[in-house]
Amino acid sequence: MRVGQNALYFEDYMLSIQYFNRVIMAKPYLAQPYFFRAIAKLNLEDYVGAEADASTAIDLNPFLTDAWEVRGVARQNLGHNKEAIEDYTHALELIPRNRQLLFNKALAQFDIEDFVGADSTFTALLSYYPGYDNGYLGRAQLNLAREDTAAAVADIDRAIEINPQAVNAYIMRADIAIHRDDDFESALADMDKAVKLQPRMPGLYINRAYLRYNLQDYFGAMADFDYAIELDPYNFRALFNRGILHMEARSYDRALEDFNQVISHNPSFIPAHYNRAVVNMAKGLWNDALGDIEQVMRDDPDLPEPYYMRSEVYTHLGKPAQAHADFEKARRLARVVSDSPEHPDLLTEDNTPEVETSRRFAALVTVDDNAEIQEEYNNTAIRGRVQDRNLRVEPEPWLEVAYYYTPSELQNSTYYIKEVDDVNATRSLRNTLRVTSGVPSIDEETSAAHFRSIDYYNSYIAGHAPRAIDYIGRAMDFMTLRDYASAIRDIDRALALTPDFALAYYLRAQAGYHAWQASQTAPADNGVEMDAATRNSLSRKAIDDILADLAHLIELSPRMAEAWYNKAVVHIAVEDYTSALAALNKAIELKPEMGEAWYNRGFIYLHLGNERLGIADLSRAGQLGIIPAYNLIKRITK
Repeated sequence: MRVGQNALYFEDYMLSIQYFNRVIMAKPYLAQPYFFRAIAKLNLEDYVGAEADASTAIDLNPFLTDAWEVRGVARQNLGHNKEAIEDYTHALELIPRNRQLLFNKALAQFDIEDFVGADSTFTALLSYYPGYDNGYLGRAQLNLAREDTAAAVADIDRAIEINPQAVNAYIMRADIAIHRDDDFESALADMDKAVKLQPRMPGLYINRAYLRYNLQDYFGAMADFDYAIELDPYNFRALFNRGILHMEARSYDRALEDFNQVISHNPSFIPAHYNRAVVNMAKGLWNDALGDIEQVMRDDPDLPEPYYMRSEVYTHLGKPAQAHADFEKARRLARVVSDSPEHPDLLTEDNTPEVETSRRFAALVTVDDNAEIQEEYNNTAIRGRVQDRNLRVEPEPWLEVAYYYTPSELQNSTYYIKEVDDVNATRSLRNTLRVTSGVPSIDEETSAAHFRSIDYYNSYIAGHAPRAIDYIGRAMDFMTLRDYASAIRDIDRALALTPDFALAYYLRAQAGYHAWQASQTAPADNGVEMDAATRNSLSRKAIDDILADLAHLIELSPRMAEAWYNKAVVHIAVEDYTSALAALNKAIELKPEMGEAWYNRGFIYLHLGNERLGIADLSRAGQLGIIPAYNLIKRITK
């Protein structure tokens, strides 16, 4: 428990969860490990898991006041504000003047538009804590919602008076100056202060660039966009805005680079497609422009301007009939838009009337989530917040039988399979077998050692009556060196000698699966391209062979959870999610501590549209040490 608390203090949330798991396994009747684990999950933005753990802590000890608060924060982040208010109210009965509880309760009341209740709670909070700057900022948000701008500005000014380092106060005041008064100069002054206080936040530079642009400081705006991209190279808002500025300066090649980047990371962002088409037309790249124009049309088929644009493209491509048809359609659509009483003009994102589509799509985009009054437990530090890492969203991989593995603080041991342990106990192989999902790359020295091992087996088998284990040993060397075809040939020989060798079926399925994976991206043999039908037929046969080996393995070892898990991995690879779910259910039944199985089942549920079950499974996977689970939870719930 103490080591887990230390890890929690240093924001090593994933590691702390592993220690609290051990406490819970040893003494499940203690409330505190559930409470501390809830805090860790809260910082990882696993609000479902945090709510469940806090509820268990409350059931075990209803006088653990902090558990009520943690559950309230989790529920508030899940949008269950009424239940959160109930939790805060109960906790306030135990500690009536707690600052964090009052603050979070007021925010929850604000979220359900109980403005009277929120005002009462903020008033009580500030009467107890008149020097609490966040309390004034929270009440400022409430006053803005009630359209009392003067009161909001007064509260923000008071917050800055108390704490001149309150970055959110400057951001909020700048936002009011922009949207209420069109006062870009005072907004810029506040944004300058915010940037000085938070010099590593890309969104602040994007919004300051917007202000500088509106004050016709194009060089300053460009410098801010450049620095925002330096801080966050994949920030599509900064890239898009810089592309717009390059376009205005007729620096078309640089604009094209930025729009290409935006679309590669955010292909559904239509303004980038529109402006890339404009740039390509300006460069005379008519065919390149055509695809983007048609993407804009698919998004909104009633816009006239893309048809005008395509008409111009067809004219330059020597297609007068298509050009005329598009021009006439654009004229008809333009008349419909202008004659419509409900939609007299096209609208921008903030509902400002615009007549030209180009003005809508060329508007700079800003970041609207810089100023956020957060609950006390929402730590904004990056260290330990694994959900903020930019990870690829993909299923957990095959559980390998291998010689090498990569231990970590979270998973410092490998899975136990009796059949593997039995082979290791014979000491017949030159290395110890492991069962892991993390097989590292091998270096040159290790590769050379395995080539020497293959030479040894070649010599030994040539002079002795070979045993099945000898072929398995050479197959493991081939597998380590990624020579799957040779590995499969040796495993075939082993099975010919010992048809009931369960581990051999595991290894042949593993080698076959990796060979199939490689074949999906491999070039054609001998430079002769294979037709699609033949390639698909061979691919299907390879999958059938892998599944047949796993079926033999399961028949010989029906309680091997890893066999069921790997069967699911194969089904996921070919998008047979029904069969994958059935296999994962069995794997979890046999080995509930297998985090990879929970993750993959959650992945499938999300793919099938069942968010509730998906998040529940991902929460359990994260609890069991699967780091990408929290990243995926955040993407789904954001």
